[in-house]
Amino acid sequence: MPTSGWDIVLQKDKEILLPDNDRVKTVFVEMKNKHNTMNSSSSAKTYMKMQSQLLSNDDCACFLVEVIAKQSQNITWVVSIDGKQHKHRRIRRVSIDEFYKIVTGQEDAFYQMCMILPSMVEEVVKNLDSVAKPNDSVFRELNDLAKKENGSFSLALYLLGFGSYIGF
Repeated sequence: MPTSGWDIVLQKDKEILLPDNDRVKTVFVEMKNKHNTMNSSSSAKTYMKMQSQLLSNDDCACFLVEVIAKQSQNITWVVSIDGKQHKHRRIRRVSIDEFYKIVTGQEDAFYQMCMILPSMVEEVVKNLDSVAKPNDSVFRELNDLAKKENGSFSLALYLLGFGSYIGF
């Protein structure tokens, strides 16, 4: 984790392409697990942090990267501060699949990474019977979904969180 107060500071050898053919040299990232993990106060504070970064470095962009977003996206982040809507083309809400695409240059990089993991997840799941665990309804529901769809546990897990992402 960078010491600058950002979760990720992305700098590449070549410029980073944003929508509308905008290009920057650096992207500052605030990462959240899920699209609904910030209240309005936290959103406003994060947005103002991003505005401040843009004022001090006009060759950058700021991303709110959501691992589990409502859908695949790379959009201008619109936030309400003191009842007024604010937006800037270089302050963006980005799903994890779109972020992986930007970082790697590969359209379905997140999907490819996810497809490598199932064998590892299946191995862990097989060994869970030997580990004492509390009654976990989510785990049970995913197992039931996998059996119902004649699929694997890891496929059910991916579809639950990433059904609208590139490749899924």
